[in-house]
Amino acid sequence: MTLYMIGLGLGDEKDITVRGLELVQQADMVFLEAYTSILGIDKERLEAFYDKTITIADRGLVENDAESLILEPAKSQKVAFLVVGDPVCATTHTDLMLRAKQLSIKVEMVHNASIMGAAGACGLQLYNFGHTVSIPFWDDKWKPTSFYEKIKYNRQGGMHTLCLLDIKVKEPDFDAMMKGRQKFLPPRYMSVQIAAQQLLEVEDAILQQRAYDGRTTLCIGLARMGQPTQKIVAGTLQELSKADLGGPLHSLIICGECHELELEVVKEFLVEGSTYQLDNNTKLESLPPSEQER
Repeated sequence: MTLYMIGLGLGDEKDITVRGLELVQQADMVFLEAYTSILGIDKERLEAFYDKTITIADRGLVENDAESLILEPAKSQKVAFLVVGDPVCATTHTDLMLRAKQLSIKVEMVHNASIMGAAGACGLQLYNFGHTVSIPFWDDKWKPTSFYEKIKYNRQGGMHTLCLLDIKVKEPDFDAMMKGRQKFLPPRYMSVQIAAQQLLEVEDAILQQRAYDGRTTLCIGLARMGQPTQKIVAGTLQELSKADLGGPLHSLIICGECHELELEVVKEFLVEGSTYQLDNNTKLESLPPSEQER
């Protein structure tokens, strides 16, 4: 019949659109995608407001069992797939949509606010952003830096970079698995602090490429956008590596060339005692040629 992919926005149960709410209430089955992002409320509040039973769709369900649990029922029923933010902002959701269409299942999208738009609340103009990048958690054996080249590309063009920070939900505990027990690690959400620390470490390792400078490049930390506890903090990477923005979810912006109007808003969010100077917004392409080629 139909698969409805419905954006919930960034805040709570009331951020759903009127059309989205009507479709949820008409649906035979309702799933909540719960691994690319999180709402600031629990499933029970959604169920009470929507007057519907909701099934949590973790990564395993969506990637491995969507065929039988979501798509097969959607052939004959109305199935609502709820997504925090907007349903087209994650590759996983696009993949689910394509799989549904291959099975001749009608797909309807209901859009909503997402971090891609809410990032503009810091004062930066959205049309001045380049590639969005993801910053993954590092561990002792895995420290990917593929995002660095995209940040450098954006900065060379004077563009801002929105960094989406890693979420680890329902990650298997391999030590427990080796003992024959199924156990999951506690959820982890990357903070602006951790992201800034990793970016500083990358800068030290790949300094000659000069994608940014931890001491002078303007950066902006975003936390819980669209919620009553929303917080925005601006400063250098070194300053943000020590800034506490509270609970998840966090995002980080590495600024490119800023217009004076953008800076006029951003200055309100500078950390107290910041060493960043509003007239010191040096973009990469303004460096001497010898610096760019290093």
